[in-house]
Amino acid sequence: MKILFHLGHPAHFHLFKNVIKRLLKNNHDILIVIKKKDVLEKLLDESKYEYVNILPLGRKDSMIGIAIGQLSQDYKLYFTSIKYKPNLLIGTSVAISHVGKMLNIPSINVNEDDAKVVPLYSYLSYPMSTSILSPNSCNNSHWQSKTIHYSGYNELTYLHPKYFKPSKKIVEKYFSLEKPYFILRFAQLSAHHDKGINGINAEIASNLIDLLKPHGNIYITSERELEPEFEQYRLNINPLDIHHILAFAKMYIGDSQTMAAEAAVLGIPSIRFNDFVGKLGYLEELEHKYNLTYGIKTSEPDKLYQIIEELLDKQNLKNEWQNKKKIMLKDKIDVTSFMVWFIENYPRSVKIIKEISEYQYKFK
Repeated sequence: MKILFHLGHPAHFHLFKNVIKRLLKNNHDILIVIKKKDVLEKLLDESKYEYVNILPLGRKDSMIGIAIGQLSQDYKLYFTSIKYKPNLLIGTSVAISHVGKMLNIPSINVNEDDAKVVPLYSYLSYPMSTSILSPNSCNNSHWQSKTIHYSGYNELTYLHPKYFKPSKKIVEKYFSLEKPYFILRFAQLSAHHDKGINGINAEIASNLIDLLKPHGNIYITSERELEPEFEQYRLNINPLDIHHILAFAKMYIGDSQTMAAEAAVLGIPSIRFNDFVGKLGYLEELEHKYNLTYGIKTSEPDKLYQIIEELLDKQNLKNEWQNKKKIMLKDKIDVTSFMVWFIENYPRSVKIIKEISEYQYKFK
């Protein structure tokens, strides 16, 4: 098969990297198309993946900027697809839905955010997507009928123990593991669906540092520009190494959804502080079914500090969270193997899963 993957965010690189690797091993022809976003290009370059950048200047986050950027991506992906002639378009992408519809090429939209949380994305992409691939915990609203649900999370495509082995040697390239440490993550929160959403501001960040400092080192990874007083804590690393560092942290605290889920599936105590709390099915499941993460709204900063203090007082924190992780993993499938099978057998795979949803549990 000739398969085109459209990546629009660093998280999409991680989501698809093992799937692409397996498909290449199985002799499929793969074209990776991207837009400029954060460290996406660096991740691909470091991993030696070839790619085509159809939006090298990125886009602005205003509504006009989003519209212009989307039209530009649609236009360039259209002509890229005419030239490449893929059998299948895959991604967390509006453009593949539009181009697939225009060129009569099937498109598989892979997403774990509930449709109501990303309404603009959903209304622009799902009506023209051929299929949507989402975790069981994800509610795709009007488009449930074309959704194929699976028992897992996007993060398990790259952090499942079959594919990720945390390395102390990688962490020790940057700092000693002798002292406990905490990872703080500050997201940009500037996407269209982030409107009205708040996260960790400078005051909260300062209070967190004061609270955590007596218990270990603090490292900050940030999409947004940091205030000068926090620069001393900035984590400067190869972006490919972030999950190794996260895997040995004592705790994760941030306003990023993805990194909160990553910490959770790694069995690291995870706290997210933003106004998306209560709205995302996969994080709600990780919190309330598996007790691997905490969600706290920005109106409750005292609750944030209280939970951190409670976790710091726990004697067997690491073992407790690792045991919770094992319980979660017993319920979940090997998402990478499932996706590879689903893609290679598409569209027959849709019929199989729709008729026998338990078939996915062959991929354990």
